[in-house]
Amino acid sequence: MSSARTSTIFTVAAVTVLGGLVAYAVYFDYKRRNDTEFRKKLRKEKKKVTKQTQQAQAQAEAASAVNPAELKATILKIQAEELPATPDEKESYFITQVQVGEQLAQQGPAFYLPAAAAFFRALRVYPSPVEYIMMLQQTLPGPIFKIFMELVNAEVSGASSSEKQHEGPGDEETSPTRTGPPSETSLSGGACAIGYYDHFPPKRMNVSVQLGPPQANQAAKKILVAEKDFMPGDVIYTEHPVVSALDDDLEGKGTHCSYCFRAIEEDSVVKPEHDTLGSVYCSEDCKNDAELAWQNILFGLDPVLPPELDNGMGALTVEQRKKAQAPWTEYIKKSKLANLLAARFVAKQIAHETVKLLSNKPKALMEELENMSDGKEKYNIGDHVERLRFVEGHITNEEVKLLGAVLGSALPGVEQSVTEERHAALVGKMEYNAIGVVLGEGRDDRPVKSDRPEELERTRTPHGTVRQVGSGIYVVTSYAAHSCDPNTKPVFPNGTNELHLVATRPIQKGDELTMAWVDVSAPAGEDAGIARRRRRIELARGWRFKCECAKCVQETIAEMEREQEEADLGVTGDESKVESFVRHEKHPGEVMGPD
Repeated sequence: MSSARTSTIFTVAAVTVLGGLVAYAVYFDYKRRNDTEFRKKLRKEKKKVTKQTQQAQAQAEAASAVNPAELKATILKIQAEELPATPDEKESYFITQVQVGEQLAQQGPAFYLPAAAAFFRALRVYPSPVEYIMMLQQTLPGPIFKIFMELVNAEVSGASSSEKQHEGPGDEETSPTRTGPPSETSLSGGACAIGYYDHFPPKRMNVSVQLGPPQANQAAKKILVAEKDFMPGDVIYTEHPVVSALDDDLEGKGTHCSYCFRAIEEDSVVKPEHDTLGSVYCSEDCKNDAELAWQNILFGLDPVLPPELDNGMGALTVEQRKKAQAPWTEYIKKSKLANLLAARFVAKQIAHETVKLLSNKPKALMEELENMSDGKEKYNIGDHVERLRFVEGHITNEEVKLLGAVLGSALPGVEQSVTEERHAALVGKMEYNAIGVVLGEGRDDRPVKSDRPEELERTRTPHGTVRQVGSGIYVVTSYAAHSCDPNTKPVFPNGTNELHLVATRPIQKGDELTMAWVDVSAPAGEDAGIARRRRRIELARGWRFKCECAKCVQETIAEMEREQEEADLGVTGDESKVESFVRHEKHPGEVMGPD
């Protein structure tokens, strides 16, 4: 795989939270802007750092002498070594390797590779690899850290090659947002990467993700497959969205819960104290879950870090957050839902990484991770979303800057994680995989934002996007391919955004599960060819593919056969005629008969 995981980008950024580092960053920024003497001291330190940087660059040139053959030999040697089994043995092994690495690092450039190898050995038993890498980045000399990362990347590349062999050519569908260090899952000896689809989806959902049949000009796609028999009306599984967003004409109007989409009465609306988006909720539980997951860091003013890590520093960022949130909120209100979903996904990744630092972890977030796969805490939400297909997202440089400012004002340093390339890919995943939430029979008052059909936002729903109240990302259901004659349908019987996938006809174990991404119903009397073209145009505009499902293929063949039958009749029109004198015969009111 050519790039690093989407999840890693935010894991790395969020690790700066460790031990109150973010709180110190806030304090540092405050002093820099308000203390004259502090600024003078910084200028002096800058000159010193410049000199140290020049020395580090000279050292880096010496480190570059390590050749690929040496790196490969070192990796193979380390991989052949047996790892300790018990926690106590692992702890002792870790401490020993770190001590060896520190001693070798002091011996000069000739010992840089052995030093990096010792730190790499320690990495193999450390429970939080990304956290360990970030600590090394802060403490190791640049040349040694460079060699260390080359060892890490070499092993991850080997694991990635094994994954491709294990899962087939379809795994070439990787995210271009992988541009940073490898994530914790990819550093766990390759087991998480190689065995991902052994753990996802969880067995309780009665489905699996498998490689579909090969296609003409592209890699085979992953498909959703039934793991047991189902009868029409059976609920195959239920699924909650990773992130969700109400339609913008409903957001903040007080009619639907911004978190679960439940319809609410005016006298039972729960409003947060601070929320620039104006979101409302049906209960305190929904409000708390939303604020913890994404709403507070994007639109609120409460401290992002828990009290034991914040140390009161969150209060220093209030005015800066207000200033950043105002233009961001105005921008996102005018954007498509996919852009809001992407921002919420970024915020939720940060939330997940932050709570890892707590001894008493929030139940809602932990249960979510555990329910998404049988691997429990092996995989984070980024691991799941990075594997989804996507089209290139529609973003602007302004959006990236505004989102970065909002995140950075709440958690200094994390704004560096948001780049145009990464965010465009993430928005593309939201656009391609969002499923429309239609409550009951749907609504008929959704405003149309554009007169140009190709500019309309589309979500996967058999009712048509015009009938939804909002949309969400459902990572399991995202693998259900489109069919104009599907064997399942998504329904929301509880009046919330909890999705129930229901069988529409008998399904046998091993059958592919499909759903209609667009409204495939046809008005009475509509020509099959016209209906097919209408469906295919919608799919092409929304998801950039030409539908070749069984129904479309059968209808195309039937139409071609009809045309051939007509060609075989031996006539091209009405060949009857009248005699020539009749053609020139005068009719009442005419000067001359028809020619």
